[in-house]
Amino acid sequence: MVAVDPRCRGFHAASMRFIHTADWQIGKPFRNFGEKESVLRQARLSAIETIGRLALAEGAGHVLVAGDLYDNDAPAPKTLLEPVERMRGFPAVSWHVIPGNHDYHRGNGLWDRARALGLPENVRLHLTPEVASLGDDAVLLPAPLRRKSEVNDLTEWMDRAESAAGKMRIGLAHGSVTGFGGEGDTGNPIAPDRARRARLDYLGLGDWHRTLQIGPATWYAGTPEADRFNSQEVGEVLLVDIAGPGAPPVVTRRRTGAFRWLAQTEELASAADLDGLEARLRALPDLPGLLMRLGLKGTLDLTARSDLERRLSGLEAAMFWLEADLEQLHARPTLADLEKIDFDGVLREAAEKLKQQAENAALGPVERRRAGEALVQLYLLTRDSRGEAA
Repeated sequence: MVAVDPRCRGFHAASMRFIHTADWQIGKPFRNFGEKESVLRQARLSAIETIGRLALAEGAGHVLVAGDLYDNDAPAPKTLLEPVERMRGFPAVSWHVIPGNHDYHRGNGLWDRARALGLPENVRLHLTPEVASLGDDAVLLPAPLRRKSEVNDLTEWMDRAESAAGKMRIGLAHGSVTGFGGEGDTGNPIAPDRARRARLDYLGLGDWHRTLQIGPATWYAGTPEADRFNSQEVGEVLLVDIAGPGAPPVVTRRRTGAFRWLAQTEELASAADLDGLEARLRALPDLPGLLMRLGLKGTLDLTARSDLERRLSGLEAAMFWLEADLEQLHARPTLADLEKIDFDGVLREAAEKLKQQAENAALGPVERRRAGEALVQLYLLTRDSRGEAA
């Protein structure tokens, strides 16, 4: 749910405002993105500063990080320090961190290394399942992971945890809510009604890279900077307000991501479809910050297929990243297309054979697709040789 700004509702003195976030995965590689890998890695660090500025602007004194601050449990020394230094830059904000399945806590592991290097006072690691203070009005009940995958529900201890009367109880965990589906990286089961059982005013979760509400007081924060297609489109955090013990949390989603990851499929049947496709894609907001996986299917003649190549080149330059999947897009040359491949008769004969292979139902889809692509390349080659514009 997205609610009205609670500052307009007259919350009493014991109310609490904090930010819930997770799955920063600092150090995550983006090797498939070539020279742009470093930009995507840097964006994950910049998101920490965005969260810090948001906390200050909204008067949120605490940021709760529900696991997977790092992408792996053995980051390089520089990678280990980079997020710490960015949190250090916001001394008025207390950052509360638990290990997740990517950066689980083990002896002499990354968290012991981080402590040995010296953490700033405003960065608090919660490496054991015990009640910790969240200021005068609330306590934190963390469920840190000590292994990548746990069979048992590590949030179960919260049911028995005692806290002073009148204090809000905030749970923080990393894993997959049982019976709700499966998008998490590993098991690490969490009971869907844990908030009710443990008398929690809020249970903040990490592991799913989507912002999701599980129950009245249970949320996945998603990731503050999106990192994959077919998952969270834009990075977000959750701004959480609780009026007092027993009051329902008021949760507001706030964008923190610089990039948008979008996957979609389009069907093409003729040259006339290309204008509409290009117009729709160019109308998308913030093209320089867009990463797109574009699936194309259907059938085009060679002239239209050549025009598509030109249009995709322009869109690729307009977007941060364009990944076009043409495996389901078939080439069907017209007689006019074939007439243009007529330099010495040999090329025309080759084109005829490729056309037959591309349309031969007795061949497998891979063979037909390869023949179609070869026909397209032959057409483009002869077009370039004729000096025609793309």
